[in-house]
Amino acid sequence: MPIRQFQAQRMHAPRDFQMISPDPLCVEIGAGKGKHALLFTANHPEKKLIAVERTRETFVAMQKQHGLEGQQNLQLVHADALPWVVHALQPQQVEQFFILYPNPEPHNPAQRWLNMPFFEYLLSRLQVGGAITLASNIAEYIAEAVEQLEQIWKLPFEVQTIPQDSARTHFEIKYLERGELCQQIIIIKPQGYQTRFDAIQPR
Repeated sequence: MPIRQFQAQRMHAPRDFQMISPDPLCVEIGAGKGKHALLFTANHPEKKLIAVERTRETFVAMQKQHGLEGQQNLQLVHADALPWVVHALQPQQVEQFFILYPNPEPHNPAQRWLNMPFFEYLLSRLQVGGAITLASNIAEYIAEAVEQLEQIWKLPFEVQTIPQDSARTHFEIKYLERGELCQQIIIIKPQGYQTRFDAIQPR
């Protein structure tokens, strides 16, 4: 069944929204307490990362840790990711999106990332050759995403098993310590890939 078109025009700007530079950058959606964001920016000082987190308590924890570490190439945003992406990002601006251990939405499968109309808009913000990293400890979530990539989105991807010693997020550490299988899908946007939002500028 085809996924309906995302209604970008219905997205109101987040509270206290600020425009960002149109320069290339990376974006982490659902950054939690910021463990991955802080590691990534420390290890890649040449790249800028914007870490978006909706939950206030978690965002404050990330803010405190960033205050201690002070990476200049990391920007924190307290907002719901969907309206923030619509209002902040230019077409083909993003080098890489990270979506690490999102809520699997067991009672609402339509809210899973690759099942949402918004995913097409997200793809329009990704550079050609850019990547989306989607990680989960739930095999069914990964399997469903693979099916959507093949049948709906028609994108090249690779499924990888996350090493036991990986420690990118607090969730990842917990799941691996429990002996759970953690996997990630690396999704690549190929040359010539088109969406219905490629010419849409930030609102």
